[in-house]
Amino acid sequence: MALHNIAWAAEDEAVRFEADVSDRQVEELLANERGKELLRFSTAGSVDDGKSTLIGRLLYDSNNVYDDHVASVTRGAAIDFAQLTDGLRAEREQGITIDVAYRYFSTRKRKFIIADTPGHEQYTRNMATGASTADVAVVLVDARKGILDQTRRHACIAALLGIPTVIAAINKMDLVGFSEEVFEQHRSELERLAAVLEIMQLIAVPVSALEGDNVVHRSSRMPWYRGPSLLELLETIPLAGQRSQGGFRLAVQRVIRPDQDFRGFAGQIASDIVRPGDEIIALPSGVRSRVRTIATWDGDLAEAHAPQSVVLTLEDEADISRGDMIAAAAMPPQRTTRFSATVVWMHANSLHAGTKWRLKHTTQTVPARVVEIRSRIDVERLESGAADSLALNGIGEVVIETSRPLIADLYRDNRTTGSFILIDPAGNATAGAGMIRGLEARSRTAGAGALIIVGDREALAGELEETLLARGALVVRTRVSNRDALQALVLAGAIVIQQTEANAPIAIIGPDGEMVADEISDDADAIVRYLDHTTTLLQEDMHDGRR
Repeated sequence: MALHNIAWAAEDEAVRFEADVSDRQVEELLANERGKELLRFSTAGSVDDGKSTLIGRLLYDSNNVYDDHVASVTRGAAIDFAQLTDGLRAEREQGITIDVAYRYFSTRKRKFIIADTPGHEQYTRNMATGASTADVAVVLVDARKGILDQTRRHACIAALLGIPTVIAAINKMDLVGFSEEVFEQHRSELERLAAVLEIMQLIAVPVSALEGDNVVHRSSRMPWYRGPSLLELLETIPLAGQRSQGGFRLAVQRVIRPDQDFRGFAGQIASDIVRPGDEIIALPSGVRSRVRTIATWDGDLAEAHAPQSVVLTLEDEADISRGDMIAAAAMPPQRTTRFSATVVWMHANSLHAGTKWRLKHTTQTVPARVVEIRSRIDVERLESGAADSLALNGIGEVVIETSRPLIADLYRDNRTTGSFILIDPAGNATAGAGMIRGLEARSRTAGAGALIIVGDREALAGELEETLLARGALVVRTRVSNRDALQALVLAGAIVIQQTEANAPIAIIGPDGEMVADEISDDADAIVRYLDHTTTLLQEDMHDGRR
């Protein structure tokens, strides 16, 4: 009996030991996976160029597809690789990609997120969405057909989105006899296109997605090509790193205050690195402080970088709320209410100058108006021409004004703080995606002023006047009731404080005559803080740390 007990104890100990080893192996595997670099890439090209087939072959040959999934798309002895990524029923029935299909896979060297985008012209907006976060664009070209209009369109969008590296996969080489001459002809034409579009790096690779040549493994049927396979390129291309030239940025998503002793500002880092002790500036208020801690679920960090989501605590109390920006004090972003932008239009109704939209930028959403359509880009001819509207899938240069300032960078400097979307205020649908190209001075007639109706609050009117004058603003305090005369002063850039006999809620009227805020707090400091968010007048050289 004792021997049995000893044997059972030994067996139990062995099981526990194996479980411990297994747990350690899993932890090591997970730690190794977390430590790998992540590369995001998108596919692009004309319809039937073989994008989905290429991605399916890439997943299959790199052992990133489950056996049951392979079995479900196998017909006889042949695997339909395109079906591995085409997920919608309509896609499977028509044999085309309609929506953007995202796939994750990893190799020993890197992790990857693929955006398999549609090739049809009518789904160009989906392609732009899928490519907007990509580090690399893989543009497919059918070796039999060469560069088509949609190929140029997708290459143009990739260039506009600032994707630094484009891999041109010359596909279906098996159908042209693996001809070096055909490949060189397409490569030369693609290099000319890249020069026109100012694409930083273009690499051409001859592949056969269906047969697997040069997708994961190098092909023996193209001995004239001595370069790497597609996967080898993806594993070794240097990551673009932080594209931002402007330093640390974090748009505040939420203020976390579980008790009286903790106030943290949660958000995702858009660019660069932050460490405890770094000097920051909170915008639009202009308050400066230093980072005290960088908190996460797993504990405080010694440093954090993009695109981590963190909670920052500061050494000083600061009035910061959702939509504000915490940035490096030495390299702050710009305030703007008027800017030029490249817009990819995604709405069934055409875009016209003068139309009003909701504009979402980082974590804030503000009313906006398209004041001018400067040009429309002809992506087939790679030319810009005058236009008075943008139709669905159109791309153009526009000028936009917002009712409240954006804290932004140019898109070429920061893809997160330099991008935005336009939202239909009626149906709440995404109408367009934009990239900020230039910041413009807003004209005085566009209005940097505001009309503040304080009612019969004599003391508040006096305190507001004194505070605003000390800030350098043009202030008019009056009891005049002629709204047209008051609005003319606002359009001239003045902040008008109107006193009335009525004990009504405080209201702020914008330069366009529309109500900006009503029932605002009966407090001068609160009103001034609100003006910091809604007018440009108080912000020029006042809070940006440059004065």
